[in-house]
Amino acid sequence: METTLSILFGLIIGSFLNVVIHRLPLAENVVFPPSHCPRCQAAIPFYDNIPLLSYLILLGKCRSCRVRISLQYPLVEALCAFSFWLVAHTYGLTVQAAASAVFICLLIALAAIDIKYMILPDELTISGAVFFFIYSFFNPAVGQLDAVLSGLGGALFFAGLYYFYLKIRKIEGLGFGDVKMALLMGLFLGLHRLAMAIFLASLSGLLVGIFFIIFKKKNLKLALPFGPFLSLGSFISLFWGNAILAWVGSLWRL
Repeated sequence: METTLSILFGLIIGSFLNVVIHRLPLAENVVFPPSHCPRCQAAIPFYDNIPLLSYLILLGKCRSCRVRISLQYPLVEALCAFSFWLVAHTYGLTVQAAASAVFICLLIALAAIDIKYMILPDELTISGAVFFFIYSFFNPAVGQLDAVLSGLGGALFFAGLYYFYLKIRKIEGLGFGDVKMALLMGLFLGLHRLAMAIFLASLSGLLVGIFFIIFKKKNLKLALPFGPFLSLGSFISLFWGNAILAWVGSLWRL
């Protein structure tokens, strides 16, 4: 029952996240008007707005104008459903599970928006940071001092990188949205899991960059949004960060 509910709830929230991902960067209201096709503006009836199922029934096309629906929609819904199942499986029905679900929703939305628009909206990063600062008073996994110092440390680290690229190399190697996202991450993850998240984000970003340079013939000035890599690193670190750190520590002792 717990598994079924978590998946269903994840699908519903994933559907809402798609609205946020589409409308927030365009400064549109995320509640009104009701769901509609962004191409023909036709209202989407409830039976065409069932997460995943409607996409399959409609063969990935708008019923009205037959324009193809972006794969983002089913992917976000499926990822959110899987993530909520994983949260319920890991933490049960607890306050920690609810906070983890909020964190994952922010990661998914920020990653998708950064891929599409190359921005990380303050409405998500700053609001998330405020939420997790308040949650740090109740977080059973991370002490409040650890959360605050980790958040500030992560933000200062990325701010240092931002100004280094800007002043020394005369390029914007990172956006300032990444600084705010690091604050959000640190406040929830704490020092050890934040460090793991940043390491995994840097490693995955490097590998993807190398792939584009070698196979897509891009140059070293290739601009990749870093938000998706921070989201990926944070997701892995949230669930498996402590296990990875323990494994690395066991190797160090050999």
